[in-house]
Amino acid sequence: MATTRRMLVLRAVVEDYIRSQEPVGSGSLTRNHHLGVSSATVRNDMAALEDEGYLIQPHTSAGRIPTQKGYRYFVDRLATVVPLSAAQRRGIDIFLSGSVSLEDTLQHAARLLAQITGQIAVVASPSLAHSNLRRAELIKLDRGSVLVVVITDTGRVVQRTLHGSHQPGSDTLSGLSDMINQQCHDLSLTQAAERCQLLADSSPEADTKSMLRILAAVFEEMATKEQTSGLYMAGTSQLTHSQVVSIGDLAPLLDALEEQVVLMRLMKAQSELSRENNGVSVAIGTETQTPELVHASVVTSGYGHAQQPLSGKKGDGMTDEPIAFVGSIGPTHMDYAVTMSAVRAVASYLTSFLAGTDDQ
Repeated sequence: MATTRRMLVLRAVVEDYIRSQEPVGSGSLTRNHHLGVSSATVRNDMAALEDEGYLIQPHTSAGRIPTQKGYRYFVDRLATVVPLSAAQRRGIDIFLSGSVSLEDTLQHAARLLAQITGQIAVVASPSLAHSNLRRAELIKLDRGSVLVVVITDTGRVVQRTLHGSHQPGSDTLSGLSDMINQQCHDLSLTQAAERCQLLADSSPEADTKSMLRILAAVFEEMATKEQTSGLYMAGTSQLTHSQVVSIGDLAPLLDALEEQVVLMRLMKAQSELSRENNGVSVAIGTETQTPELVHASVVTSGYGHAQQPLSGKKGDGMTDEPIAFVGSIGPTHMDYAVTMSAVRAVASYLTSFLAGTDDQ
C-alpha cells in the first residue's frame, strides 16, 4: 500500500460497502468520511487501488467494491477486536445462563450468535479426544446387553450399548463401575483405555477380564473417533430470507453446510490459528480452500483448554489447545468487526462455562 491516505480510502470503501452493499463512489466517500482531499484525488486513489487488486469496478459507470484482497487487508488491519459492551455481555450471560446441560448451552450459543450476526452460526461439541473421564457406569439392560454411560470433564455424556450372548451380572457390573471410577477418574480416554487393559491383564476373573478389555476398546474408540454429529447450527433460515446473499451464492453455501466433515476440518484448523490472532481467525473466500465457500467468509474462535504434548509424547513439553470451536459463516461483505467480537465473546463464555463445569 503506497500511502496512509490510500489505506484510509480502502478502509472507507470497505466500511461503506459492508453497510450499503452498493458500489461506492468517490463523491460519497468525500461526503461521508473526513479524508481531507478532493473527490478527484479520492477517485485517483480508488483507481490505484483497483490497479493493485484491492478494489474492482463492476460496471464502467459504477463505483468500486472490495475484492478478497481488499477485505483481507481491511481485516488484518483491524488493530484490535472491539469488545462487546457491558450490556451486550450481560445479554449473553442472561441468555446462556438458563441452559440446563452442555448440549443445551451449545444449542443456545449457536442461536444467540446467529441472532447477533444475522449469519449462520456453528458451534462444535468438545472433542472426546481432549476430554478426561469423570465417571463411567455399566448398566445391565437384559441378558445380552449392557449400557455403558461415560461422562467427561467437559460435560459430554456418551452412551454405547454392548451386545453379546453372555454378559456379567448386575453385581459384577456395579463392582466394575466402582473400579473404573477409582482407577480411571480424571484420566484422558486414551489413558483410561490403557489402564483398563492393564487391569484386565491382572484380573483372575474371566468375566471381569473380558469386560475390561471391551471397555478399553470402547474408551479408545471414543478418544480417536471425531464425532461429526456434534455440530450445532443456527441462522440458516434467516440468512436464506435476507437480502445479504444472492441466490447464486446461497446454494453452494448451503451445500457446504451439508458437508459436515469438511466444515469441521476447516473450522477446527481456523480455531487453532485463532490463538495467534487476538482470539479469532478469519478465512475469506478462496482462503477457506472450499469451493462452495468462495463467496463467503468464516470467522472462528476456539474455546476451552486442553494440555497436549508438543510432539504427541508425554514429557516433551505441553501446548494449550482449544477443545472445540465456535464460528460464523456469512458473505464476504459481512460486518467483520461485529462478527469477530461476537464470535470471540461467545467462545469466551463457553470457556468459562466449561471451567465452571470442571470445578463442580
